[in-house]
Order: sequence, then C-alpha cells, then structure tokens
Amino acid sequence: MHSETVASRSADQKGSSRESRNGTPHLDAVSLAIIEQLQEDGRRPYAAIGKAVGLSEAAVRQRVQKLLDQGVMQIVAVTDPLTVGFRRQAMVGINVEGDVEAAADALTAMPEVEYVVMAAGSFDILAEIVCEDDDHLLDVINSRIRALPGVRSTESFVYLRLKKQTYMWGTR
Repeated sequence: MHSETVASRSADQKGSSRESRNGTPHLDAVSLAIIEQLQEDGRRPYAAIGKAVGLSEAAVRQRVQKLLDQGVMQIVAVTDPLTVGFRRQAMVGINVEGDVEAAADALTAMPEVEYVVMAAGSFDILAEIVCEDDDHLLDVINSRIRALPGVRSTESFVYLRLKKQTYMWGTR
C-alpha cells in the first residue's frame, strides 16, 4: 500500500484506538496498512513498515504492540504440521444439544484443537484438530470430544494433503 493511499484513508478515519459499536477496536487506515505489511512478512522491520505507512519506527512499534495487546492480531510462525511431527489433521463437525458456547469453550481448552468456530448449518461447531497420528486423533475425538456434555454427534473430515494454508486475506 502506498503512503498516499494511507494518508487519504487516514484523513477519513482518525485514531486507531476507538471502539466500534460492537466493542471491537476500530482500526484506522494506518493500522490496517501496518497489518497488511506484517501479513506480507511478519519479520519486516518496523523502520521499513514506517516508511511504507508514513510513520516513525517508534510509532509503528507502539501501534503494533497496541494491536497485539487488543487481540487484533498475532505474529506467529506458521508451520507445515507434517514437518514438525503432526501427521494427522482433521476438521470435525460437532452437533450439540444445549449450550453451544460451553462446548466451544471446552474444545478451545484442548491443546490439539487449533481452530473452533460456532457455525450455522449442518454443524453447530467446526473444530480443526492437529494430532501426531490416527491413534491420537481417535483418542481426541472418541475419548474427549464425544465425552463433552451436550455433544450429540461428530463427523470427521480427515485431511489427506494440505494444499494451501495462508493468512493473507488482507484488511479490505
């Protein structure tokens, strides 16, 4: 994103710390541009980001810290699970009787569960599971997920090959 674009966006949206009506942080154009820079390269130096968005290195550092503190973003190393010893991944669709939120919270606490979404449609919850092997996956699904209060049924979609894993959706 060019500095001119950021500057024109900034004129319309001042202040990165306001909250929207639903309580989520309101992000101004500069914060969005910083996020886009980090999505392209999470190790990009603050000085380079500052040059791209029209801020000093110190100002970028403060903005990034605030975005991290607010939970707007995370800066993490994304791995290929196979290369670090996790040979089995699956998406598990879960139907729940009663409190869906409680079941989602319980799933969130499981270390093997990487992604939890409360959904509308055929399943109440979708959970992505990353395990060492098939026995580990079976144990997580059978002994832990199906044992949760309110879980009525599960359907597992075992990943055969990971073709694309990206976090580059931008900020639109």
